[in-house]
Amino acid sequence: MSKMNEVLIEKVTVNMGVGQPGEELDKAIEILQLITGAKPVKTKAKIKQPGWGIREGLTIGTKVTLRKEKAKDFLKRALEAKEKKLNEKNFDRSGNFGFGIREYIDLPGIKYDPSKGIRGFDVLVTLKKPGYRVKIRKINKKKIPARHRVTKEDAIEFMKKNFGVEIK
Repeated sequence: MSKMNEVLIEKVTVNMGVGQPGEELDKAIEILQLITGAKPVKTKAKIKQPGWGIREGLTIGTKVTLRKEKAKDFLKRALEAKEKKLNEKNFDRSGNFGFGIREYIDLPGIKYDPSKGIRGFDVLVTLKKPGYRVKIRKINKKKIPARHRVTKEDAIEFMKKNFGVEIK
């Protein structure tokens, strides 16, 4: 296999939706900082949902983006919380995948803190192959040809081989 066809982790995004600003959002930020070791950023609503009291621009969630070794280490811990089992429908056509964890205390090495409560979060993984920089660079941008994109099958094979994940 060519070095250019090797699948790599571009980033791991850990996301926690709260639905309202205030004390709950602050607790979510503390939890994300505890489990990832990185500084979370707040996310805003893009659309309005009057039934839920959400308007556009309201801060309703928080996320952390991890790259390189931090991303790989966190993904290993998150997969242990899922008992290294993923569903085939968790993967999209572009080879990216995501899964949810019901309670943050399911992660190995994390203790329950009664002041923070119980919260779940989502883990979203973006995969790439070497050479993907050409689609995001400022000068002389190019499209990635279909034969070089990460497919669903590539992503599943990558997870089985590198993380020992069982696909249902």
